[in-house]
Amino acid sequence: MQPTKMAPRIETFPEKKLIGMRMKMTFADNKTGELWKKFMPRRKEIAAAVSTELFSMQVYDQSFNFETFDLQRVFEKWAAVEVSNFDKIPHEMEPYSLPGGLYAVFVHHGPASAGPKTFKYIFGTWLPDSGYVLDNRPHFEILGDKYKNEDQDSEEDVWIPIKPK
Repeated sequence: MQPTKMAPRIETFPEKKLIGMRMKMTFADNKTGELWKKFMPRRKEIAAAVSTELFSMQVYDQSFNFETFDLQRVFEKWAAVEVSNFDKIPHEMEPYSLPGGLYAVFVHHGPASAGPKTFKYIFGTWLPDSGYVLDNRPHFEILGDKYKNEDQDSEEDVWIPIKPK
């Protein structure tokens, strides 16, 4: 599917509990691979996991501006799984309560490295032409059974927090 033909579904996402690892980074100094290399060998230590889906989450501070995009702006990246409770948190991992709310959900088809094209479409074309604006909540991708990293047939759901204009 070409990015220009992407139509999101609009969903209300319930609050979720996550456990994972986080790292501060910028888009210019992207440490996503490093974060996932630390997390993946240890994800089975999370006893309360409710599924095999992985959450790749970005937490931006309120002043982060997607219109005047700054590659040097620091944000927090998480590698996490959904859990039923925070009773046992493995060493070097942290809990996170992902707030619920309204999201535009896009399906990114293709290798993870082609993600910037999808995000350029979302923030440069779809969002300005939609009846929505960004909401100040985490952005995330859900990596499920169809996620295959750099494979051409890979799919992941991209969740963008929105609210009506």
